[in-house]
Amino acid sequence: MSKKEYEKPVIIRVESGFSKAGVPLPKQRVRKSIGGVSINELVNKYGSPLFVFEEKSIRERYKRAYEAFSTRYPNVEFGWSYKTNYLKAICAVFHQEGAIAEVVSEFEYQKARELGIEGKDIIYNGPYKPYDSLMRAVKEGAKIHIDTFEEINDLERIAKELKKEVPVAIRLNMDTGVYPQWSRFGFNIESGQAMDAVKRIEAGGVLRLNGLHAHIGTFMLDPHAYYVETSKMVQFMNSVETKSGFSIEYIDVGGGFASKNRLKGIYQPPEIVVPSIDDYAEAITSAIYENIHGNRYPKLYLETGRHLIDEAGYLVTSVVASKTLPDSRRSYIVDAGVNLLYTYFWYKFNIELTEEKSGISEPSVINGPLCMNIDVIEDSILLPRLKRGDMLVISPVGAYNVTQWMQFIRYRPRVLMVMEDGSVEIIRESEDLSDIERREKLPKKLEIR
Repeated sequence: MSKKEYEKPVIIRVESGFSKAGVPLPKQRVRKSIGGVSINELVNKYGSPLFVFEEKSIRERYKRAYEAFSTRYPNVEFGWSYKTNYLKAICAVFHQEGAIAEVVSEFEYQKARELGIEGKDIIYNGPYKPYDSLMRAVKEGAKIHIDTFEEINDLERIAKELKKEVPVAIRLNMDTGVYPQWSRFGFNIESGQAMDAVKRIEAGGVLRLNGLHAHIGTFMLDPHAYYVETSKMVQFMNSVETKSGFSIEYIDVGGGFASKNRLKGIYQPPEIVVPSIDDYAEAITSAIYENIHGNRYPKLYLETGRHLIDEAGYLVTSVVASKTLPDSRRSYIVDAGVNLLYTYFWYKFNIELTEEKSGISEPSVINGPLCMNIDVIEDSILLPRLKRGDMLVISPVGAYNVTQWMQFIRYRPRVLMVMEDGSVEIIRESEDLSDIERREKLPKKLEIR
């Protein structure tokens, strides 16, 4: 029988069953499967770490969000936010459910077109749209949301070159009582800049304003801010139609609806602080009905991303080593780091075991595999004693992580989707050296012979 490695004993005070405040100590949180598929089986077949998405969860969340708005407003359409998660398989699920594409760069525009989305079904946002991409978007009939006066100039030049009137929308920003105000995007209503943009477009004579867009923030926990936003947008629409020859066909209130994630610094659980999709829908649609003039209702677009995908995504990671830190906390090094979890800097994730463990839970830290001191996935968690090979499941991680992850020190891992029928598909392969070096060039002089 092999000897166990000696480890200095540590004394940890544990209140049996209750904390000092009389609140029951947390029980072990265990998740054995994702979408009905054993996590052990996934890791045994596909390795660790792994991102895993649930197709059924994505479809259900989309249907629920669409129902919340469509039952309150007669003309609504969702645009899937590519920047939130632009993996082909993820986008395809939303498009199958009826969402058009919302993109913020020529790169995302190209992805949507390659996926088969027609230009007329693409909303093109963003503060920088290269001229060539604007030309393509105009030719293909995309919905272009103007962000700057320079962009007005570019679009007028394109319209004259193509000898056609070009329909456009403008992005608005405004005070909704939310800080910080996203005033760097679009044209401000309160200062008069937005109406100046309308007058500029009308004076040019080659662009036709037919839409208004705003996006007031991300992970918004106050539905009333959307009520204020939508009210101001509709009031501005009424003013535009009164003072110009334009007729506004649609308003786009953006996205920013929160998921059931936990913001750092907020200590109540998400179930308490995060509004329901019905709360957001009621605020937005009520504002339209209360401020509209006459019986003509504009089409309503929403660019919901995080709310629809975050909770459908998981990151499975494995313990590769452990040690006791000088302050007596247990450090577990796992094979997934903050290079894969960009949103770690804002959110405190759910962390679950994949099987129940015996023994007491002790103060622990979860460190990633990077050779950087900031690679800390969780700096304060109670965990039972874990060993190499034990797995943890981190969630929700479906939003922004696979679009903002970094190739840094370690390769990026496989991404799987558990399909509705229980089968498993690889939707992005793990990287290898060829992915990293494909575009590198080594000058002849520097070759090592």
